[in-house]
Amino acid sequence: MTSCSRPHSGLVSRTLLASRFVALVAGLVIATAAEAQVVVKLGTIAPEGSVWGDALQRVARSWKEASGGKVELRIFAGGVLGGEDELVRKLQRRVIDAVTLSGSGLPTLERSFNCLNMPLLFESSDELDYVRERVAPAIEKRLDAKGFAVLNWAIAGWVNIFSKEPIRLPADLRRTRFWMSSGDPETEKIYKAFGVHVVPLPVTEMMTGLQTGLIDATAAPPLYALLDRTFQVAGHMLDIHWGALNAATIVRADAWARVPEELRPRLAEAARREGVAMRDVGRKSGDDAVREMQKRGLVVTVPTAAERAKWREEAASTYPGLRGAYCPAELYDDVMRFHAESRRPR
Repeated sequence: MTSCSRPHSGLVSRTLLASRFVALVAGLVIATAAEAQVVVKLGTIAPEGSVWGDALQRVARSWKEASGGKVELRIFAGGVLGGEDELVRKLQRRVIDAVTLSGSGLPTLERSFNCLNMPLLFESSDELDYVRERVAPAIEKRLDAKGFAVLNWAIAGWVNIFSKEPIRLPADLRRTRFWMSSGDPETEKIYKAFGVHVVPLPVTEMMTGLQTGLIDATAAPPLYALLDRTFQVAGHMLDIHWGALNAATIVRADAWARVPEELRPRLAEAARREGVAMRDVGRKSGDDAVREMQKRGLVVTVPTAAERAKWREEAASTYPGLRGAYCPAELYDDVMRFHAESRRPR
């Protein structure tokens, strides 16, 4: 009896151990699934460690906390997935679920974003905010029809022109080889209408273009020029707002639908909150970046009042040609109407 019971006892022990192991593995799998039921993959060219990258990390932490770890925002920053035109293609092909894009990349997803990109239209943050808040619903409606939703609006800063040689008047700009983001033929037409010789390149190749002489001028937010060391190659900056570099975080509607319905309001609010914060940070950080670059040799050209008026006069002459192909006609009319309102005493 004893000799027969030993193998039976060992078999039972091994069976119990195996069962416990399977239960343990199953428990770990279930726990892991509970911790990350939904992963939202987001691509951006915003560098890690920048104010923009940090804002996205705060959104990711807020989502994890608000969802109890059930929703993860996985960020692919610094252009590791390509430039903004490539990020849009990956979003459309469902390789990624969301993007944070600047005003250069947003029109490749929905051209109505161009309506906020008209050169030299906005002179102040108040003007921009007034107009954007009133046309945003119409733009979001167009995106919704394409299967996308806006999680937040932000501003990456005001854009200035950086060049290898000083630029003071529009005629000086026309003598340069000016960078613009690739994949945007309508914007290219605008620059050409302004008489500017443009060289379209992905933003990830802009610095190389400056270094090799393929281009000798570019438009960028001062903070980006500082972080990317653009100012070390293009050491002159024109002190005039070429435009506001609007930004937005866009998610595919089907990816957002994977998020439990009860969690969406909290996650959307976390994203919106960081977008608002980024507007304030983006503006202040631009001024700080200019001062820091000046310490390192950047030469800032300050136009006279007459020279500023010349820039705006020539830019305004191109606006009627933007109505339609560049900015949808009804939105163009709204932007111009709200822009005029923004300048009236209130």
